[in-house]
Amino acid sequence: MFDWRDYGNGIIAFDAGYVRPILAAIHLVVENGRVAFVDTGSNDALPNALAALKKRDLDVSTVDYVILTHIHLDHAGGAGALMQAFPNARLVVHPRGARHMAAPEKLVAGVTAVYGADYVKTVYGEILPVPAERIIEAAEGTVLNLAGRELLCIDTPGHAKHHICVVDRQSGGIFTGDMFGISYREFDVDGRQFIFPTTSPSQFDPVEMRASVERLLAFAPEAMYLTHYSRVPEVAAQGAALLRRMDASVAMAEAAAGEGEGRHARIKGELTAYLLAELRAHGCTLPEAEIIEVLATDLELNAQGLGVWLDTRKA
Repeated sequence: MFDWRDYGNGIIAFDAGYVRPILAAIHLVVENGRVAFVDTGSNDALPNALAALKKRDLDVSTVDYVILTHIHLDHAGGAGALMQAFPNARLVVHPRGARHMAAPEKLVAGVTAVYGADYVKTVYGEILPVPAERIIEAAEGTVLNLAGRELLCIDTPGHAKHHICVVDRQSGGIFTGDMFGISYREFDVDGRQFIFPTTSPSQFDPVEMRASVERLLAFAPEAMYLTHYSRVPEVAAQGAALLRRMDASVAMAEAAAGEGEGRHARIKGELTAYLLAELRAHGCTLPEAEIIEVLATDLELNAQGLGVWLDTRKA
C-alpha cells in the first residue's frame, strides 16, 4: 500500500505517487462522510486518490472540494483528472490561478519553457482543463464548509503570488502547500524534523515569505501539513528555523550577485554546503550522496529562484 498517515483528527496524508516515494503528499480531510482533497500531485495521483477513498469506505460522490494551495504542477497537475473523477467536487484555487486551471495552455507553456516538452509529458502528462463553472476563486477570507467543518483560505504570497494556505478550524492545523517550506521524512532524526524553505522560481520574495510565515505562526496551529511531506509539529521552533534558513539563502544569493555567468553555480554550491552542514548539525547520518540525491531538485530550483529574485530586484 502507498504511504498512508492517518492523524486521527479527520486528516489523512497519502503519497501522491509523484516522481519518488514520499516526495509529495495529498491530504484528505474527512468530516461526516464528506471529503476535501488538498493538492493533487500529477495525473499519476488519481489511482492513489481513488484507493484513499476506498480505504475509508467512501466513493467519488463524497468529494465536495479539491483545494489547490497553488498552481505549480507538483501541486495542481492532477487537478483536471481528479475533477473528472469526482462529479460533485468544486475546485478551490487562488483567484490568480483560476483562469490557468480553466485554460491551462499558458501554464503548461511556462513549465515547458523551463523543463522541456519531454519532461513535462513524462512527469505530468496532459494537463486537463477544469470547467470554469466548477471553480471557486478562494480570495482572502473565503470559508469552505465541509459538513460543518470550516476551512479558512488565506492569501499567502512569498513562494508564489497565487498561493493560499488553508486553516482547519476544527483540528487547529494549517495546510501550507509550499509556504511553510519542505520537510522530508528521510531527514527525521529520533522523531525530530528538519525544515528548509523553497525559493523556487519565479515569484519568490523573501519579504512576502517572511510576512506569510509569521502570519501562519500567529494562528498558533497544532501542526502544519506540508505538501512535502505532511505533518510538522512544534511549529514555533520549526518556523524560526525556516526563517533563519531563508535569510541564509538570501544572503548567499546577495553575495553572489556580481558573479555573472558563474552566479547560479556559486549559489547552488553554497546552498548545498549549507544544507549539508545544517543536516549534520541536526544529527542526520545519511551518506552525503544520498542526501544530495534527495535534495537534488530542490537545490537546483532554489538556486534558480534566488537568481530570478536577484534579477527582479535589480530591475
